[in-house]
Amino acid sequence: MEQEYRVEVKAMAKHHPELDILTEHAAGSLSLAQAACVSAHLSYCDCCSLTVTHLQTVGAAMFESLDPAPVGDAILDRVLTRLDEEAPLCYQPAQRSGQDATPALLSRLMAGDFSELVWKKVTDALRMTPIRTGDRQFEFSLLHIKAGGEIPHHDHRGSEMTLVLQGGFSDDRGSYYPGDFIYRSKNDVHAPRAFADEDCLCLAVIDAPLR
Repeated sequence: MEQEYRVEVKAMAKHHPELDILTEHAAGSLSLAQAACVSAHLSYCDCCSLTVTHLQTVGAAMFESLDPAPVGDAILDRVLTRLDEEAPLCYQPAQRSGQDATPALLSRLMAGDFSELVWKKVTDALRMTPIRTGDRQFEFSLLHIKAGGEIPHHDHRGSEMTLVLQGGFSDDRGSYYPGDFIYRSKNDVHAPRAFADEDCLCLAVIDAPLR
C-alpha cells in the first residue's frame, strides 16, 4: 500500500555540519552523495547557507589573487565545450513559505513522490530505499523508521551523514528534528529511536556497511 510522506521545512535547524564539511562543500571537494546531503540541509538552514556563500566568496578572492597559469589549447577547447552542457544538479531554490515545501535538491534527485519509491524492509521498524546519484563511493538512501521504532545498536565502519526530513529521532547524544544534520565517524556507536508520535524519514549517506 502506498503511503504519502510530507517533508516539513523548519526555519532553522539545531544540528549542523561542522565548518570543515561546509568548507569542503563550498570548495566542491565533497563526493556527489555527500554534497547532495549537505545541499539538502542548506535548504533548511539560512545560517549554514550564508556560511557557504561567505566561504565561496573567500575562495573566489583567493583564486583572483593567484598568478595566472598558461593553459594549452586542448584544455581550453575542452572547457569551452563543456560550457554548453547542462549542469547535472541544477535546481531552483527551495520554497520556505509553506509546510509542504520539499528541499529542491531532493525533489531533483528523486523526480517523484515518496510514495512511488520501492522500500526494502531491513527490520520490523526500519525500511530503506536507495537513491541513485552515480557516486560509487557512497551509498545514498532514504530511511523510514516507524513511530517509536528503534534501530539496534550499531557502529560504523566508515562515516555516516544523516539529515532528518520528517518526524525525528533521538539517541544518547540528543534529539533531532527536520533539517537537523548528524555526522557519525568511524567506530561511533548509537541506537536511534524514532519519536513515538510520528514516523521518521531521513536521508543517509555512508561509505562503508554498518556493523
